[in-house]
Amino acid sequence: MFALTTFLSAFLLFQVQPLLSKAILPWFGGSPAVWTVCMLFFQVTLFCGYVYSHLVTRYLSKEGQAWLHILLLGISASLGPITPATNWKPGPTDEPTARILLLLTVCVGLPYFLLSATGPLLQAWFSRTKPGASPYRLYALSNGGSLLALLSYPFAFEPAFDIARQGQLWSWGFIVFAVCCAVCAIANAVSKTETIATDAVRSEPVAEPVVPSRADRLMWIALPMTACVLLIAATNQICQEVAVIPFLWVVPLALYLLSFILTFDSSRWYRRTLWFSGLIVSAVASVWLMQSGGQAPMWQQLAAYFTMLFCGCMVCHGELVQLKPHPRYLTSFYLCLSAGGAMGGMFIGLIAPRLFTGYYEWHLTILVTCGLPMVVFFRDAGSCLYRGRSSWVWTGLVCAMATLLISLIAHVRSVTKYRVDATRNFFGVLRVERYPENVALLHGGVLHGNQSTDPARRRFGTTYYSEDSGVGLILKQCRPDYPIKVGLVGLGAGTIAVYGQSGDHFRFYEINPDVERLARKHFTYLEDCPAKVDVVLGDARLQLEQEPTQDFDVLVLDAFSGDGVPVHLLTSEAFDVYRRHLQPQGVIAAHVSNRHLDLRPVLHAQAERLGLHALTISKRSDKVGADANDWVLLTTDSTLLARDELTTRQLKDDGRKVLWTDARSDLMAILSKRQ
Repeated sequence: MFALTTFLSAFLLFQVQPLLSKAILPWFGGSPAVWTVCMLFFQVTLFCGYVYSHLVTRYLSKEGQAWLHILLLGISASLGPITPATNWKPGPTDEPTARILLLLTVCVGLPYFLLSATGPLLQAWFSRTKPGASPYRLYALSNGGSLLALLSYPFAFEPAFDIARQGQLWSWGFIVFAVCCAVCAIANAVSKTETIATDAVRSEPVAEPVVPSRADRLMWIALPMTACVLLIAATNQICQEVAVIPFLWVVPLALYLLSFILTFDSSRWYRRTLWFSGLIVSAVASVWLMQSGGQAPMWQQLAAYFTMLFCGCMVCHGELVQLKPHPRYLTSFYLCLSAGGAMGGMFIGLIAPRLFTGYYEWHLTILVTCGLPMVVFFRDAGSCLYRGRSSWVWTGLVCAMATLLISLIAHVRSVTKYRVDATRNFFGVLRVERYPENVALLHGGVLHGNQSTDPARRRFGTTYYSEDSGVGLILKQCRPDYPIKVGLVGLGAGTIAVYGQSGDHFRFYEINPDVERLARKHFTYLEDCPAKVDVVLGDARLQLEQEPTQDFDVLVLDAFSGDGVPVHLLTSEAFDVYRRHLQPQGVIAAHVSNRHLDLRPVLHAQAERLGLHALTISKRSDKVGADANDWVLLTTDSTLLARDELTTRQLKDDGRKVLWTDARSDLMAILSKRQ
């Protein structure tokens, strides 16, 4: 029963994380920071659960523990489905981080708290009811349940059930868990044993367990904190340089849990020399790939980052297991472990965004992950590196650390060489770079517009918005001979405003307020536009759902060139909203240039569903400031799409169609074949 309850609690604990993250992702612009903030909540709640288990096992009688825990389980099981109601959707002035933390606290706070307490609590009860057995293997079992939950979610539960049904199934599973946990609480309450020793050996002299030193307790916090920071920082790095695919949120967490399973199951899985050598090699490879600015093939980046993550977690958790105490100090050990995880989550989720203007915590994490184990080796009497022994090995390690430090400093200098302004918030990192001939706005490693510094050329469409691009053809060469109203999802530098004419109305929707600030401060596209220009702050879909019909002649969807694709803007429900705001003969122009994802099948599926004609316009890069770009045009006006200006630049499609809805969206199905 103890094993079943431990496994079930861990399974539910890690099923709810991707479930709720996916449920609220569309409400917060599809930002990868949603996952980071959710991880912060789960880590802090996990710590609170460990504090609870430590206090109740220390200060309450066995009967008191049972009554209190059963009462809380009953209250939690009666709360019903955990999926948040639509009234939790944020307003344009709501602070996203605070809103997410409050939402999760109300919807799943108590159930998650009790699930978090289950691991150390049941191990303490198990030590009392089964005095001769080691409780630490239950911890490995719990991580096995967590890993199964993570891997089954994207492959089994997500494809088979919508969010509401997943929430219902989870709530029923929690009720089963509550019953099993109550049985364990009662078993502990009626057990005859009072201490870990059995009656059979109580008459024998028993050596007092070694009291953990202050340095040991510090390492109980530092090692799991480093592993947690590495997990979240690596996930952020993957989101920034590769792609924001929810599946890629699960893989790092699965590797993190796998390291727990292996190291806590048996000492045979952790070989210090092997795993630390792998950490150093993969760290060097990761830094080398960072120099490419995200242009390296996806598989190379994923291989390097995932290898470093796994090796780093194996080293941190392997050394942690070697420092684990006598079972008498079990709950305090797990309390320190969870405190380290909570501190890591708070550093990445709350401190780093306010401390750094870029994702520099990744650079710091690489150094700390490689450096902290060296401190452990230095103070471990069983290590060949104890107190400076094997000077030639220490020399090599110091040289490797110096190489990493120099390379990371060089990388930071390279990305800040031309920077004149930078900002970081919930929606990511923005920076403005000034070159001799132009000024550019970048989001992570993705260009979001530039403008010539030559006053005679500052009204030219550049990058993806040249006159012969899909949007340029629609807004200039193929536009009607009367003033038009244009809706634009995504502001960037405001480049598309160059096509505004007197009498036109250009209405931009931008979720990130810092984008508007930088666009007005460093670029003149909005200022120079003779048309009426509005900028509406907030998620475009939420704003359009609330607004009266706008009757757009053209609706430009320009939020997909970065790797963090906001899926909720490409679903059937979103296109129903767009269709309501479009003139009968209006045009939807979707920018689908993307390094890793081919979004054309998604657009063509929506066109087929709505009875629209679709045409892909392709533009290759040139020497006058235009980058390669692809635009998909959707309209009921077949005559417009038959014009020579468009058909001569038509890109033939392969006929694939991938329909996305709010309940179903498979990013893996549209990975670009170039990868």
